[in-house]
Amino acid sequence: MANNSDGGLGLIYGLDDKPNVPTSFLAASQHILASIVGIVTPTLIIGGVLGLGEHIPYLISMSLFVSGVATFIQTHRVGPVGSGLLSLQGTSFAFLGTILAAGFAVKNNGGTPEDILAMIFGICLAGCLVEVVLSQFIGKLERIITPTVTGIVITVIGLSLVKVGFTDLAGGATAKAPEFGSLENLLLGAVVVAVILAFSFNKNPTLRISAVLIGLVVGFVIAAILGKVNFANFGNAPLFAVPIPLKYGLNFDLGLFLPMAFLYLITAIETTGDLTANSVISNQPVSGPVYMKRIKGGVLGDGINSGLAALFNTFPNTTFSQNNGVIQITGVASRHVGLFVAGILVFLGLFPIIGSVFTLIPKPVLGGATLVLFGSIAVAGIRILSSTSITRKNIYVMAVAFGLGLGVSLVPNAFDQLPALAKSVLNAPITISGLAAILLTAVLPEAEPVAEPAE
Repeated sequence: MANNSDGGLGLIYGLDDKPNVPTSFLAASQHILASIVGIVTPTLIIGGVLGLGEHIPYLISMSLFVSGVATFIQTHRVGPVGSGLLSLQGTSFAFLGTILAAGFAVKNNGGTPEDILAMIFGICLAGCLVEVVLSQFIGKLERIITPTVTGIVITVIGLSLVKVGFTDLAGGATAKAPEFGSLENLLLGAVVVAVILAFSFNKNPTLRISAVLIGLVVGFVIAAILGKVNFANFGNAPLFAVPIPLKYGLNFDLGLFLPMAFLYLITAIETTGDLTANSVISNQPVSGPVYMKRIKGGVLGDGINSGLAALFNTFPNTTFSQNNGVIQITGVASRHVGLFVAGILVFLGLFPIIGSVFTLIPKPVLGGATLVLFGSIAVAGIRILSSTSITRKNIYVMAVAFGLGLGVSLVPNAFDQLPALAKSVLNAPITISGLAAILLTAVLPEAEPVAEPAE
């Protein structure tokens, strides 16, 4: 039965309502359309950049499978785990740079793809414990991780990933290849960007939330016509994927772990924001014991689900903020729909042939889409910063943090003379900018807002 008491938010089905099967399936499908690119793209990038080859379809399958399981846990609560809101979980872009750095560290020491994955999943599994513990103190974290700190870190995450997206747009990771930077590659990537922008402003809500997916499809079709799609390996993946815990084993390195642990701290704060926005949209309280129970359960779910991701051979999971927009557009906030979202994702994850389809996407097409996605992450960080008071303190916190984060991106050998552990931590743009922001926020004195110049 529809909920008619929606606080003026336009909800058709409230949190506890149970829409019929066709309505639930339709609403779930829109959540899938809004999120599937975000779920599989980190795996595509990690697999492509680190040269994981034949493992990529299986890794994509596991990203979908775990997202389904994690969405069920987050939506329906398992004991104290989960928010109980219609909140979809998926692979997080925030960890991408740190995962690539860890993978290259193993690869440069002669490690095989299996060695690379063992190290990544080992440090991710250890890191999830950070978020599990932090979930019990989430209310106090806001005193340390201010909106300024969160905004800085999210902005640096987006800016540090733009290089990955733009490299793909130009043709891929091999900059020495003859076709790298060719006019054909650049135009193909530009077409994808243009299509995404065009559909992002479309008046049809379904087309708008599917803009990135449509951009990929249009780019893929054009690339196929131009002969840039290699179908040779399509269909070589097994028909059915069996989720095998710890298929690649686990490994651990303290220097590679510390940047990962810091990101789980930031993710906990980001998840709090996502779930608060979800509560507002779903006409649920944003203060009091019910709210805090949801936030603690949601952040705990984030940590537990990232642990499941590492165990089942995929990368850290987090709540997807774009699905809050789907709730607003559809007017369906029912957690019952989460069952359908979870079921569809698990079903898709059991068939590697779906992962094989994504591996066919040419680099310029993928790069066009990720350029928009990564730029959007940076913009999200800037929006957080714009909502804070521009005090003298905040100006210098941002100046130093951005300077350090972008500095190590532009001059990656700056810390080569330092001990290996310090180098591993400080060479990560997200970590050094985040740590600098936290430290300066703690030690610099408060200051009055900076006066705006008179017109």
